[in-house]
Amino acid sequence: MPQTQPHRFSNDTLFDGRLICRQGCEGYRFSVDAVLAAHFLAPKPGQRVLDLGCGCGVIGLILAHRHAQIALDGLELQPELAALAAENVRLNGFADRFQVRCGDVRAVTETFAAESVDCVVCNPPYGKPGSGRINQHDQAAQARHELHGTIDDFIRASAFCVKNRGQVALVYPARRCNTLLAALHAHKLTPKRLQPVYSYPGTENARLVLVEAVKNGGEQIDILPPFYIYEHQNGDYAPAMLALYKD
Repeated sequence: MPQTQPHRFSNDTLFDGRLICRQGCEGYRFSVDAVLAAHFLAPKPGQRVLDLGCGCGVIGLILAHRHAQIALDGLELQPELAALAAENVRLNGFADRFQVRCGDVRAVTETFAAESVDCVVCNPPYGKPGSGRINQHDQAAQARHELHGTIDDFIRASAFCVKNRGQVALVYPARRCNTLLAALHAHKLTPKRLQPVYSYPGTENARLVLVEAVKNGGEQIDILPPFYIYEHQNGDYAPAMLALYKD
């Protein structure tokens, strides 16, 4: 049976303690994927950014910390995670420019107006229904598997919310890159930057892809150099990865 909402929490920090992210000791916990996605998007001052499926709010927290002149919205399906994200917003003093809403990406029109944000960032569930091992903790299972929304649902919601020529940034498994790119094109989001992410140098296959798309953008795409998470197999974080937790 799926486990219930965790009652123990940890206060984890980034940027040498300048940012606090409170999260459950069990259940959903953010990983390097969220950190990568938060740094891949580069919003401009005055823009509004939406994090679809924001979980505990970590992507928005990082963006708010690094970009003091942007406003943010977070949309999260699970009420307990939405409440936790809102708590993290308050803990870090971002309540004046970061709002968390509880809602479903499949019904995003009930929460957001069309073309109401400048940028969307998303770390969507990776696991296809009926494939792979489903996490036994219900909260983590919903966050990591397409139980309540497919990648097409997340892309459709992104395309609805983002302004014309606005940016959509995602992190996704490299093995499912074709699925991601097909969904983006189907909703008139043109990939403009793509960066493969490898576990460590010498690895044959990429682990993740970071993709930035533009609504109704032109056909040119920039393929960025590989990004390595670790220095080597069983090693520490690579300098570039470590820097994402510091800056």
